[in-house]
Amino acid sequence: MEQSFLGEVMKVTREFYKLPLEEKQKYSNFVDGKEFRLEGYGNDMVISEKQTLDWCDRFYLVVEPESRRLYTLWPTQPTSFRDILCEYTARCREVTNLVLENLAKILNLHENYFVNMLDENAMTYARFNYYPHCPKPDQVFGLKPHSDATVITIVFIDDTVSGLQLQKEGVWYNVPIIPNALLVNMGDAMEIRSNGFFKSPVHRVVTNAEKERLSVVMFYSMDPEREIEPAPELVDEKNPRRYRTIKTKDYITEISKTFARGTLAIDTVKI
Repeated sequence: MEQSFLGEVMKVTREFYKLPLEEKQKYSNFVDGKEFRLEGYGNDMVISEKQTLDWCDRFYLVVEPESRRLYTLWPTQPTSFRDILCEYTARCREVTNLVLENLAKILNLHENYFVNMLDENAMTYARFNYYPHCPKPDQVFGLKPHSDATVITIVFIDDTVSGLQLQKEGVWYNVPIIPNALLVNMGDAMEIRSNGFFKSPVHRVVTNAEKERLSVVMFYSMDPEREIEPAPELVDEKNPRRYRTIKTKDYITEISKTFARGTLAIDTVKI
């Protein structure tokens, strides 16, 4: 994607979060101030009084399939927000398909093997994150350690301040800032489908005492009614099945619970 277009994506994200609070709350993720829904502006769901909250505002929207878009939640300000998001969705889908085709080739599967996981009923969510500067960054996360429930995730990171970290063998590493680059993350569904060949990395976002931070994340998830399980072609005597079968919607429910508790959903399906 052109540098100028990616700049527009970050620009409309920044302009949305600069709107007055009452304007942003028109798109609240609480229906009538009571019932939580995934889509909309606000914070993540509070499941327990003991839950540690993240230092983050987020704005979730379903962008695919188009029939599932709830346009009443799509901002009218800034005026270019909707058009930019539509184009960004289409162009990220091209990136996603290209990546999935090459991942299939690595495992000697036919080119569309993983692409077909994202059929016409698969869900794509856009999440716009805003991390305000935090007076006590050592006491709170921007986003708790977790792995994604997705097939893959595409992240467009603000190039002015770091914050995303990746865990490897118990050590946390900063993800370097590369201007106008997209970060592609494997999700839990891909780890399960590949029978553990691809790993869904544990990651987190740390806060910053001086600077705010933005990111735009595209989550690619299977049809909620489809089952996630290891591909039969990747299971044999030398490579026994490592994960049990679970329906996508049930796994997403599980990841909501484990995220609130600070544990990992992928551990609940390992054999």
